[in-house]
Amino acid sequence: MAVAVMRADGTSDGEVELPRVFATPFRRDIIARAHAIMSTRRFQPQGRHPTAGMDVVARTANPPTGQGQARIARIRTSGGRRQGEAAGVASVRGGRQAHPPRAERAIRKRINRKERRLALCSAIAATADRGLVASRGHRVPDGAALPLVVSDDVMETSTAKGVRALLGALGLYADVERLLPRRRRSGKPALRGRTKKVGKSVLFVTAGGGALARACGAVPGVEARRARDLSVLDLAPGAAPARLTVYTRAAIGEIASIPTPHLEAMGAPQ
Repeated sequence: MAVAVMRADGTSDGEVELPRVFATPFRRDIIARAHAIMSTRRFQPQGRHPTAGMDVVARTANPPTGQGQARIARIRTSGGRRQGEAAGVASVRGGRQAHPPRAERAIRKRINRKERRLALCSAIAATADRGLVASRGHRVPDGAALPLVVSDDVMETSTAKGVRALLGALGLYADVERLLPRRRRSGKPALRGRTKKVGKSVLFVTAGGGALARACGAVPGVEARRARDLSVLDLAPGAAPARLTVYTRAAIGEIASIPTPHLEAMGAPQ
């Protein structure tokens, strides 16, 4: 299937043939599983000190019965404000954790290569489905054919003003404005410094780095990613496909090199 290519000013620049990856069937379950597994790469191992909560002089009564109190370890000192308090065991104030986290625990999960590749291909194909993109909350311009493909001259955009002008020419700036009126978060997130929760808007998929990636960082929700670094985490944030994605002409050529053995097994046409 051929789609139109647009320049940075919104004019037409011919057509480009979509690769076979865009014919991958939509598999929400595979995408969600791959997202959950690949998200564990962001986790940081953590543990507790081996004697945390137990660095106190506490022991149980001897004999344990007939004392008119619970059989639990209590602080035995010659005085002080904590004299007689339960300590050194779990389920008491200032005591140890019952099952603390261990730093050596394997928290980063692994996924099969074919399964990860199928999830990526399915997430890429989902960006061409207007219904899926709109169901995620994105504002798709009327009459626009997905996926959106732009010429490689957009890589010369180096300022946030230029990115906004580019999005306006493509009719996508309304999706950025969707994130602007978000209210300040209160409660526990505010106490922990997470007062702002920025959503996801347009994703630019390019064939290489450049000034565009740096300029997109100043526009809320807009990101740029290389085609070779593309993953399910970018195309389906929060395991919710499909993100509003804009591909460059050169990026379409790199995506065409992704192996598609799943399509061959299904008997899809060449």
